[in-house]
Amino acid sequence: MARRLTPALIAAASLALAAVAAPTASADHGPATGRALADRATAYSATARYQVHANAVADGYVPDKYCVFDRVGGTGALGYPHFNHAYDNSVDPTKPAALYYEDDGRGGKRLVGVQWLVYDRDQNPATDDDRPTMFGTAFKGPKPGNFPGQPVHYALHLWLWKKNPRGLHETFNPAVACLPGTTRPPVVS
Repeated sequence: MARRLTPALIAAASLALAAVAAPTASADHGPATGRALADRATAYSATARYQVHANAVADGYVPDKYCVFDRVGGTGALGYPHFNHAYDNSVDPTKPAALYYEDDGRGGKRLVGVQWLVYDRDQNPATDDDRPTMFGTAFKGPKPGNFPGQPVHYALHLWLWKKNPRGLHETFNPAVACLPGTTRPPVVS
């Protein structure tokens, strides 16, 4: 009888050790909780149709003509933002406020990432008592608007469609580049 129990005990002990030793997050994959993984799968499924750029435009995502890159850090980009402001303040994995595209090398656009945007309740960047979370990750912010009229807000990026070597929820992706002449000209004072 002891011989029959030994393999079962070894298997149970191995599973218990694996569960204790398994990381709950990694730079590549983000939190690995059941809810975070399920929500990420939901977002992936909901945005798959936007691999066809025309579907995003038909669903109300308005393309920006400029590619956004990291002006401060100098490496990486977001790509071309496409906002659907009907989804501002959404924390629904199926309704990101923005989609990000890159040039596909053939004159078209390829979906690389998505973003949720939630306005700060008191519009004070010094307070963060209303910080939302999704996918087991806190939104970044609150931060001032990126353009005139945009409220103080929180943002969460998700690089579903192109791996970001810096992490799944980092703002800029060094694997995304803006082609020469596609970025917004600097503001001259």
